[in-house]
Formats: sequence, structure tokens, C-alpha cells
Amino acid sequence: MANVVVVGSQWGDEGKGKIVDWLSEQADVVVRFQGGHNAGHTLVIDGVSYKLSLLPSGCVREGKLGVIGNGVVLDPHALVAEIGRLEAQGVTITPDNLRIAENVPLILSLHRELDALRESSNVGTRIGTTKRGIGPAYEDKVGRRAIRLMDLDNTEEALRNKIDRLLVHHNALLRGFGKDEIKPETIYEELTSVADKVLPFMDIVWRLLDEKRKQGKRILFEGAQGALLDIDHGTYPFVTSSHTVAGQASAGSGIGPGGLDYVLGITKAYTTRVGEGPFPTELEDEVGQFLGEKGKEFGVVTGRKRRCGWFDAVLVKQTVRTCGINGIALTKLDVLDGLKEIKICVGYKLDGKEIDYLPASQGAQARVEPIYETLDGWEETTAGARTWAELPAQAVKYVRHVEELIGAPVALLSTSPERDDTILVQNPFQD
Repeated sequence: MANVVVVGSQWGDEGKGKIVDWLSEQADVVVRFQGGHNAGHTLVIDGVSYKLSLLPSGCVREGKLGVIGNGVVLDPHALVAEIGRLEAQGVTITPDNLRIAENVPLILSLHRELDALRESSNVGTRIGTTKRGIGPAYEDKVGRRAIRLMDLDNTEEALRNKIDRLLVHHNALLRGFGKDEIKPETIYEELTSVADKVLPFMDIVWRLLDEKRKQGKRILFEGAQGALLDIDHGTYPFVTSSHTVAGQASAGSGIGPGGLDYVLGITKAYTTRVGEGPFPTELEDEVGQFLGEKGKEFGVVTGRKRRCGWFDAVLVKQTVRTCGINGIALTKLDVLDGLKEIKICVGYKLDGKEIDYLPASQGAQARVEPIYETLDGWEETTAGARTWAELPAQAVKYVRHVEELIGAPVALLSTSPERDDTILVQNPFQD
């Protein structure tokens, strides 16, 4: 059976919810492999909307197993709250349909406090985070001082020793901001108050996934952010604090690379991003406003307004290569309906020289200028189309040109938020 990795091929917010929903119906296991509760997606099942930020999409479907891998940073209180919201909608989350890696690092209140302090202290160093503690939690993981889920099942003495070690670092940071130190007892009570609610979900996830794979189960791997927010391959420093490229599906879950069979890149028919950072094709005119309003470009988790611009084929082609994308799911084509002309970025100018990639340097990223091709738009509607024959000829031409420019075929084409308004070209799960 094929196992599928879903990645956002831009800066996130590509409309993964609908595509992941469509794929999760075919999967047996759905795995979150990176990120935290700083991003999310909406699933619509039988007319009911479910907003998820931590839980894998499989959890809302009966008979599916959701898995949170070690590549995630987990806020246990946010998890309990999200489970409560779903249970209020009639979805039961139990250890039978959710398992969490024993070595997943935990997000604590001190991480959220530090995140907020950094974002509000100096506009020059602001990254545009959601202030949910994601970055500081990943810093502790790399610094080898993180408190992990398994530590909640340890002796009181062992847990207190880990808290003391953690606070040596964090209290020094808080003093630097002129803030009061955190007492060890505060963190201890914070953790023990939630331990009994999350420990029943703990598992050895790498072993679990190996067993499921040997049983021939279909596994779907989903990330939280787009590949251009990857800590190494994104628009650094305006990135998230984890790896968002497809290879992280292996490292963030414990399954070997050979267990990843197909990479599907979710790709919006134009470009958006949230927060600070470079955006070569950003439109600050009536067209950008049109895309934002028609595309309802506001974050699922934060409600933040997204910046909008023309499709950047240079960036998506780069993602195709860094993620090994086999095919893309092109979303929100219908948002372009009614535009007289549509532009596509096919290259950049940097200091007078043409280049075909986004440079890694922050300074160079800020100086690149887009080179555009202009295509005729279409007056007819694509909204609700379910076959190629229902698409305007000019819309088909646009899609085919996108395929050519990025070097990857369209496997799925979405023409509205409704799950059935999807043109299937190739099923990623097909063996």
C-alpha cells in the first residue's frame, strides 16, 4: 500500500484542510509530523466543520487512527482543550483513536511568555509568530533541556530535577527582560494537573508505525506549515522553528524514508503568506485586495489577515525539488475567476541579473524583483467544476502552464471549498 506525505508548497494556508480530508478518508492512519498548535485546518464532513490545530485529521473519522509524532511540540493543555471542543461536536477522542509519541517535547506557559516578550519587545527582531511558545519549545528540544511527555510518567524527584534544569536557562532570560523568575512549583503543578489526561495516549510511535506499515495499512503524513517556512530551506529568519519539508515526515515520526511513497504538494493558484518576511509577488493594490476578499484569506487558528500576490512559480518549483514532490493539489482556482489578466512569476532580477531561484540571504531575498508572464484571464466560472470539460479553456491553459513552470503534474484540482468539487487526475494512494 502507498503511504502519502502532504506538504504545503508555499508559505502555508494553501487549503490543506479539504485535501487532507479527502485523503484521510482513504487512509488508515494519519500522522502529524511537525509543528504545534500555531497552525490548523478546517475539515468539513457531512456539512459539519471541524477546526483542528494539534489533532491529526484522522481523529474525526470513525475507524481511523491519529498519531502525533515526535517532530511535534505539544502543548498538553491546548490538546485537552481541543479534545473538549471536538467532543462537544460529538467526536470522541480516546486512546483507541489517538496515540502520541512518548518523546514529544512539551510546550509550557514559560514558552508562551518568552515568545510574547520577544515579539513585543523590538519591532526590528519581530518574526511574526503566533506567540504560542512554539519556537522556545523547539529551542529547548535542541538545547537538550526539554520536558517530554514521558517525563510526566517519571518519579516526582526526576521531574523536579528536569524542571530545575530548565529554569536555570529560562529564568536567566526572564531576568534579561526585567521579569520575575518562575518558581519550580509553578511548572510542577502545571504539568501534574494535566498528566493524567494526556498520559493514556502515550505510545512508542516509531514501533507502532512500523507495525502498521507491515500490516499493509495506508498511512497519511501531514505537516502544519508550508515548505517555505522550513527552518533551513525557508525564508530565514522569517520561518517556523521546525523542518516543514517532506523529509521531516520520516524524522518526525520514526518511519524510515523507504516508507514514504508519494509526496503531494498542496499549492494555491496564487500566493499568500502570514506574518513578516519577503514576498516577491505581493500585491498591495486592488488585485491583492480582490484575492484576499474572494479567497477569504484569514488564518484558521489566529484569524490574521494574509498577504496576497500572484502565483510564484520560482518558489513552488524550488519546493518541488527540496521536497521531492510527485504531484500537486492545486487549490482555489475559482478565486481567479473574473480577472481580465493573470500574472505568473517565472524568474527574479537580483541586482540587475536574472536568477531562477530564491537566494538564501535575507538581504538578497529583500532585493529580488519578480519577472512576470501575463496570461489572459477568464470571465466564466470555475467554481464547482468536477471535470476538465467544465473548465474554461483559458483556465485549463493556466493550469497546464503552472505544471510546466514548476515541473510537477496536477494530481488534484480544487474548484471550491466543498470536498466534492475536486477534479481527480491521479490518486496519490493508488499503488
